[in-house]
Amino acid sequence: MADEALRGRALALRTRLLAALLAPLLGIAVLLGLAGATLIADTVQRTNDRVLGGALGAIAETVQVERGEVTMDLSPAAFGMLENSERDNVYYRIAVGGRLLTGYADLPAPNDAELTLDMPRFRSARYRGQDIRIAEVRRALPRIAEPVVVQVAETLDGRRALRRRLLAALLLGEVVLVGVALLLIRPALSWSLRPLSRLRDAVAARDTRATPDLSPLDAGPLPTELRPLADAFDHLLARLDTATAGMRRFTADASHQMRTPLAVLKVQVALARRGDPAALGEIADAGNRLEHLVKQLLALARAEEAGMAPPSERVDLREVAIAVINRRIAQAIDASVELHLDAPEPVAINSHRTLVFEILSNLVDNGIRYNGGGGQVIVVVAQGDSAASVIVADDGPGLPDAELDKAGHRFARLSTSQGTEGTGLGLAIAQTAAQRIGAELSLVNTYPGLRATLSFPDMPTSSA
Repeated sequence: MADEALRGRALALRTRLLAALLAPLLGIAVLLGLAGATLIADTVQRTNDRVLGGALGAIAETVQVERGEVTMDLSPAAFGMLENSERDNVYYRIAVGGRLLTGYADLPAPNDAELTLDMPRFRSARYRGQDIRIAEVRRALPRIAEPVVVQVAETLDGRRALRRRLLAALLLGEVVLVGVALLLIRPALSWSLRPLSRLRDAVAARDTRATPDLSPLDAGPLPTELRPLADAFDHLLARLDTATAGMRRFTADASHQMRTPLAVLKVQVALARRGDPAALGEIADAGNRLEHLVKQLLALARAEEAGMAPPSERVDLREVAIAVINRRIAQAIDASVELHLDAPEPVAINSHRTLVFEILSNLVDNGIRYNGGGGQVIVVVAQGDSAASVIVADDGPGLPDAELDKAGHRFARLSTSQGTEGTGLGLAIAQTAAQRIGAELSLVNTYPGLRATLSFPDMPTSSA
């Protein structure tokens, strides 16, 4: 339930990508809007201050000294510079020292000491209930002891209207930009996700087939980011195909090999019901053969199990050889075969004990099963300079040289095994298990007999 809830809350990949693209875009748009608003406010301020400063200069230039008196000639053009569509109010004030020469007496006066001579200054103030912008300058006139202060002010309606228009244009531009980006992102996402759709369709197409198709996917050319996903899926399909093939092979082998002993059992049961005294012995023999076959099939299935190599452990080859001989001693006695062990000292390797035991058990079983009465099987545990090995040798009929390549094939019944009970799985189990643990199994005719050598190259070894 928790997994289903998590899957239900997961956003679609297209939505996640769209959010990942739009979120930074909107963030950048907001930052650009803030920066643009600041720049617009500063530009409007500077531009209008420049016009206000021009009007101040034009008025200040008309202030002159005639006959020891300060005179002025206000030109309408100076005030005309400040006209705009919002009809801002314009105020001015000219004072000599603390005495008003002309203008609005209540216009906020500056502190003369704060003004630099002939250097215009701009400041904001409040006048008659309105925000105003004041430009002011202090001048020194010849033969006039007191400074002359010229002030020109205007209300801010025009500035605000211009700022609003520029901000509206900026906002409209950003909205258009984000809208166009959104319109372009959606088809771009569809184009970018098309390989993923092909990959999804290739996987979904497998569901329409009656027989599972475990072949590699054919989704066409894939981007670099999707190639590992496709490769991983193909690898999973390959492993699943191997496992499925093993199951099919195991089922086919089991049904094929069990058919004969089961048929024998049915016949002997029928004879036993008729009172045949030898039928019970035959039933017991058929049951033993069936049990041996099932054990062999299960051992082969374990040896062929797909997946990673089994974990390594410390394995004493002499101890494993002794355990194998203890298991097979009764079989050897029944077959009149002598079992010998040549292992003067322990030989330890890093391997997998269960599989090593299974390999040696099958090799010894073959040596006993296909040896003649009065023969012998020798198990030798040796350690060389670069590899440890276990040799299982017998003095039986061996194998024809032409059939050595067939040894190890599943259910292979060679010419020398005719008339001898067996499943044909012993060497296949040994060969498969050896490959799984990284060992090497080789067979050599010794005339008479057969020598099987199980080597463990490139594995750390030590003598106890």
